[in-house]
Amino acid sequence: MRYRSTSFGHLKVLIFVSFFLGACSHTVQMDGNYPSPIGDQLPITVGFYLSEDFKSFTYKEDSEDREEWNISTGRAQKNLFETVLGSMFTDTVSLSSYPQEVPANVELVIVPEVRELQFTMPRETRVNIFEVWIKYNMTAFDPSGGQVANWVITAYGKTPTAFLQSQEQALTQAINIALRDAGANLYTGFGKVPELQAFLSGKRRSLSLREIKVKAKKAE
Repeated sequence: MRYRSTSFGHLKVLIFVSFFLGACSHTVQMDGNYPSPIGDQLPITVGFYLSEDFKSFTYKEDSEDREEWNISTGRAQKNLFETVLGSMFTDTVSLSSYPQEVPANVELVIVPEVRELQFTMPRETRVNIFEVWIKYNMTAFDPSGGQVANWVITAYGKTPTAFLQSQEQALTQAINIALRDAGANLYTGFGKVPELQAFLSGKRRSLSLREIKVKAKKAE
């Protein structure tokens, strides 16, 4: 009888531990859609390659001093980069592979990669507010695979209010703001990268020379 009682006590402990661990597991699935930026488009044809790792990116937090978090931003950042890049240039091509099968009209290929995702917990900020930092490594290649430029995009977002129903909802809002910040930094910062400035200047000169030649032929 004593053995059976001890076994039942162990069973209750296991049930409690399993319940406690399950209660401390959080899942966030980002599925955001983002508006297109409004502005002048750069007159080049750009291909962009979003790898499977990028499109299915999931951050997992399972440290000893934090609860378990599974944060999937892949689908949202895919939507974001497709929208922003599609608005930046006169023509864009989504590449299913790279450097193979690059269309002949593509002048530049852009490949983003998630370098880092960090966030602070409410108990660390002392209010029900999450803060999120995301860092992207951006690389631009010529059609043959030669590197043209490499730069970093950093993004920040925080929960706009502490009065939310759940931690998942709070973190979702913070990530969504961070992704919008990433899109804005991609859009406004592209032309400020020195190597890309030189690349775009060369394209503009080539375009101007072609226009001059066309006008000269028409005048003959």
